[in-house]
Amino acid sequence: MNKPLLIEIGVEELPAIPFLNELPNIEKKWMNILEKNQLLCGFDFFYTPRRLVLWHREFPLSQPNSIVEQFGAPVKIAYKDGVATPAAVGFAKKCGVNIEDLEHKDTPKGAVLYFKQEVLGKESKVLLNEMVNEFIASLNFGKSMRWGSRTDSFIRPIRSLSIMLENEVVEGELFGIKSSNFSFAHRMVSYEPFTFDFAGDYFCKLDKSGVILYPDERRKIILEQMKEIEKTHNVKIEIDTELLEEVVAITEYPTALIGQFDKEFLELPEEVIVTSMKEHQRYFAVYKDGELTNNFIVVSNSKTNDFSAIIAGNEKVLRPRLADAMFFYKNDIAKGLNNEGLKKLVFVEGLGSMYEKCQREANIASYLSDLFEVNEKELLQKAVMLSKADLMSEMVYEFTELQGLMGYYYAKIANEDKLVYTALKEQYLPDGEDSELPSNKFSSIVALAYKLDNLMGLFSIGKIPTGSKDPFALRRAAAGIVKIAIEHKLPMNINKIIDDLAVNYQNLDKALLLEFFNERLFKIFEVNPSVLKAVLGSGETDIYKISLKLCALNPIVLSDNFKDFSATFKRVANIIKDLDFSINIDVNRQLFEDKEEKELFEAYSNVISKEFNNYEEELDALFSLKLQLDNFFDNVFVNHDNEQIKQNRKNLIGLVYKAFKNIADIKEITI
Repeated sequence: MNKPLLIEIGVEELPAIPFLNELPNIEKKWMNILEKNQLLCGFDFFYTPRRLVLWHREFPLSQPNSIVEQFGAPVKIAYKDGVATPAAVGFAKKCGVNIEDLEHKDTPKGAVLYFKQEVLGKESKVLLNEMVNEFIASLNFGKSMRWGSRTDSFIRPIRSLSIMLENEVVEGELFGIKSSNFSFAHRMVSYEPFTFDFAGDYFCKLDKSGVILYPDERRKIILEQMKEIEKTHNVKIEIDTELLEEVVAITEYPTALIGQFDKEFLELPEEVIVTSMKEHQRYFAVYKDGELTNNFIVVSNSKTNDFSAIIAGNEKVLRPRLADAMFFYKNDIAKGLNNEGLKKLVFVEGLGSMYEKCQREANIASYLSDLFEVNEKELLQKAVMLSKADLMSEMVYEFTELQGLMGYYYAKIANEDKLVYTALKEQYLPDGEDSELPSNKFSSIVALAYKLDNLMGLFSIGKIPTGSKDPFALRRAAAGIVKIAIEHKLPMNINKIIDDLAVNYQNLDKALLLEFFNERLFKIFEVNPSVLKAVLGSGETDIYKISLKLCALNPIVLSDNFKDFSATFKRVANIIKDLDFSINIDVNRQLFEDKEEKELFEAYSNVISKEFNNYEEELDALFSLKLQLDNFFDNVFVNHDNEQIKQNRKNLIGLVYKAFKNIADIKEITI
């Protein structure tokens, strides 16, 4: 039998970011507890800043009954001369019965003591309090607090607990708060608790008390109100999804309102204004005709008919924030970009100062400029040496996420070359899974220098990612190098680059770094891992060429007829497994006896004599040899009695295999 179950844990206002970080795990954790207690059933999880709610429309009233079988010692050991031994006495005691109640059961190894009993499932209401306490203890918000005289802790003080099974309040206690049938309304409706008589009644009374329990509904209301504001004011609101989720988490009765700040602050870079509004005030930016306006959107949690005081209050709070930003901005412009202060700023212990890091990056940039045939060497050196200068600015001290971007604005104001200030803005790109990439080769060199120095420098002092831990984002750095190389078609032989630059990094384990880099390739390229393994098996270490080979080979592997190709090349692999490809492989046409040998050699010679525009054309030509290969295997006996003819035939197959191996080691592919 099932009944509705409501569990509400009332808390003081939850901090949004820690809560949202744990949110994806909350339902899983409750489900695990249900399963552990044999009470698994469907449920919904709802939340507001002041309550966590688990709602079960049909909750089992008890665990299912179960049959428990227990096996004891062999009968011949349990009894001696018809008298029970300690083994039998101990087993009976373990089962909680008399020796006379034990049975015997035959097994492949003989008869053993046996006891079977039906265990009645426990009532749910006996288990619920412990389950709720285990659930709350399992939640990890990264921070917690204590209150009153308690020694235990939670992210915020617990103020109420309701465990309601239909119309029955289930006994329970959490952080000293006993289970009851009351909850709290929106603060602007009442500070007094309201009671509810049964689980379903809770939802009706909560709605009348100014609380919108369902986060999906709050989100929908906010977005609809924003659309109405856009229509009324002919503007466009930037919907930052992370900020939206944060606002949903901190409101019980949301209302989107439009406010305004002084136009003089539009002199600030757009990103400064948006960051200040978002980080400090949780405001949404407003645009018109693609330009940032002096409006903002605040989502109020108030329940009132007059929001004028709320709008005015938010406008008043925002002004000093923007005034501070303006002060920092003008101070920074007056000082200009200067990297001298970086000499006192430590990068990482063991790798010197940020100034020294810039010097290492400048060396890398110089090396890459030769490799990529970029002539603006002096500008590159200037860009790299100025790249971290904005870390000393007041604005970046206040908003660390604006590093690089403020350097771009300050360099632009100082009339630096466009290549320089663009590179400052793009030096950290790509900085995420779907991030933009540097827009040109010049910026790419600055970004690559930054990432390569991070990888080689940190590996040289043992700061290597382990498991899920990657505090310096080195996996992202490796992925960024790959993406930049592919986007700008850069010749990046990563093995040679690391080998050439390693002289500047003492104690760098080059083999370990290359292994790390190759591991990242398997995460970056969305192909069958064996296809990438085959391409790497060709000895290719140029990132861009690896990508081209994969693009050419992967469609063939995914084609319907590749299984036929695979069967042929397995035979090729079996024949050439003993060949030494480090030496020249010669084929003597005078030793050909069968026409299939001649046809294969002629077809092969025709293929390798051509010049191909790309790997696709070359692979198509090589795979066209399948016909001649199959005819060869069907009609030519490789293991000839004459050792010279036998070796000649192996060498012929080896030449075909070697031609493929210039692109990929085909035998590595598994489908």
